[in-house]
Amino acid sequence: MSAVEARLGELGLTLPDVVPPLAAYQPAVRTGPYVYTAGQLPMVDGKLPVTGKVGAEVTADEAKQLARTCALNALAAVKSVVGDLDRVVRVVKVVGFVASAADFTGQPGVLNGASELLAEVLGDKGVHARSAVGVAVLPLDAPVEVEIQVEVTEG
Repeated sequence: MSAVEARLGELGLTLPDVVPPLAAYQPAVRTGPYVYTAGQLPMVDGKLPVTGKVGAEVTADEAKQLARTCALNALAAVKSVVGDLDRVVRVVKVVGFVASAADFTGQPGVLNGASELLAEVLGDKGVHARSAVGVAVLPLDAPVEVEIQVEVTEG
């Protein structure tokens, strides 16, 4: 077991299976020392636990937890490409999308769920640049979607 997966276990988490693509794309691709994930929805066992807009049907706290799930799914996608999460040098960038009610402006707080999970799991390697974007709707009416870019060691 990798050190990263051991750390996940300490946090009471397990790395899920990679979420199968919903359309014509790959969950993650590698080019040189970088892995880019596709947008990861907060899927758990093949389905969304909650749908709707943050600030309407979904609370900011619920959405923050969903963003954590998205980040966990993104780590699974990275592992599917590199084989071992201990090869992650650092998380370079996180982009998060929040399906928002018209008056909701707390997108950064929602995306803290993903950012905090990456830092908890990877330590300093998990600290990253980030964009938090409010959008009208996401695939399957998901409240949150997260994609990450990571640098990995060669091999």
